[in-house]
Order: sequence, then C-alpha cells, then structure tokens
Amino acid sequence: MSIPVIAQHVDPVDAGARTGFVPPEAVRAAGGWGSIVNHSEHPLPFATSARAVEGLRALGLVAVVCARDVAAARRLARLSPPFLAVEPPELIGGDRAVSTARPEVVSGSVEAVRSVAPGTRVLCGAGVHDRRDVSKALELGSSGVLVASAVTRAADPRAAIEELLTGF
Repeated sequence: MSIPVIAQHVDPVDAGARTGFVPPEAVRAAGGWGSIVNHSEHPLPFATSARAVEGLRALGLVAVVCARDVAAARRLARLSPPFLAVEPPELIGGDRAVSTARPEVVSGSVEAVRSVAPGTRVLCGAGVHDRRDVSKALELGSSGVLVASAVTRAADPRAAIEELLTGF
C-alpha cells in the first residue's frame, strides 16, 4: 500500500548549496507528494508562500496552504493551491475543534476560497479529534480535514485514524 506523504514545510529556493533549507526538489527526491506551506507555526510572508506554491507546482508536487482565518484564506486563495487548510492558531493541538468552536471560520473560509479559486479544496484543521469533528467540518463545506496531534499523540494511532475516517 502506498500512502501519499507531504513535508511539513518547504522553502522557495533552488536546489543546490542550501544548508538549513528544504527545496521542493528535496521533497520530490525523498518521494514526497507535496508540502504544507505557511503553517501558523511557521508563517511566511505572502510573496514567500507564492514562490513556495509555484516551486511545488513546477515539480508536480501538491501545496497545502494554511490560513489562520477567513481574510487570510481569501488572500491565499489567489495562489490557487490544490488545498487550503483553515486553522486558527489558538485551536491547533487543543481540545476544541474549529468546526465546533468557531464554525463561522470554516464556512466563511469555504465561501471565500470558492469565490476566488473554485478549484481549491478547503480543508478544516485545528483541534480535529474524532468523527464528530470530521462530520461537522464536512457539513460546513470543507472537503476534508488536516490533522496531526489527534493521531501523533494518540495511544493507538491506527485506532485514531480509523475513528477519524468514520466521520467521512
């Protein structure tokens, strides 16, 4: 079985002598499917995000661009990434999912992104822990979810993934 893997960050630099940077070519060489861009734990200026998305696109890799709120989602949608994940930073890694704590951020981001880049699929992240969070995110218009801590911190990661999948 093959599972698409994305890098947690990529830098918009050319391959070569780039110690401390992760060029898109390195992600491709490692067999990666793409990368997250502009995560709230590693925010980037808009122009840097744009170059990172273009560098991934040029190599046939996928960008999952993160936005902290509706305004950022609208602005970043101008990059027309394949995926845009809305993740308010204050809810990342917490116990409350954005889909229940701030549902208007999810539905507003979906609406904003669709108005700017109809082909971009919106993902819901931040605090997604179980099937109820997934179901609510889909109900609010997202195409899927972006998760990390719900799986990485779980006593049984496989069971955590299976629980999340039942929300679809």
